[in-house]
Amino acid sequence: MILAFHKPCGVLSQFTPDGSPNRSLAEFGFPSSVYPIGRLDADSEGLLLLSDEPHWNARLLAPGRHVTKTYWALVERSPSAEALAQLESGILLEGKLTLPAQARILDPQPVVPPRDPPVRIRKSVSDFWIELKIHEGRNRQVRKMTAAVGHPTIRLLRVAIGDFCLGDLACGESREISPDERLKL
Repeated sequence: MILAFHKPCGVLSQFTPDGSPNRSLAEFGFPSSVYPIGRLDADSEGLLLLSDEPHWNARLLAPGRHVTKTYWALVERSPSAEALAQLESGILLEGKLTLPAQARILDPQPVVPPRDPPVRIRKSVSDFWIELKIHEGRNRQVRKMTAAVGHPTIRLLRVAIGDFCLGDLACGESREISPDERLKL
């Protein structure tokens, strides 16, 4: 079984509490046999897969597999073509260059439901949604990449893993993916 879950902000990608105010996956009524495949930071939202089939971890997370993960990042100020090119060519993080990525400003800008808690909005600084497709999963990678090019991320939403998309799954909801959808992973 593979479940697609739209992880809300403020939820850990684990079943046990960590002493923080963040909620755990245990609050969402998942079957006891499933565990998360990969992670999303507590302050990130979007597609999280859970499964009771161990081979999916290696299939989706092994460094040599380079499964594409697609994120929408709400960043401060409109990134220039140069900033997007930097994101695409790789950013030096902790002494190691990130793999090549794809980056673009989303046009039109998506209408995304408000987040709870709301994101910090500064009236003097505009914000823009960009799409970033990466092939690795370093700790807080997207946030570090956008900050490195001068566009801090203020909201982060994972919208796809491989060709499997979050779609219209409501925040906090989950569903089992179909056999045909498994092929997209």
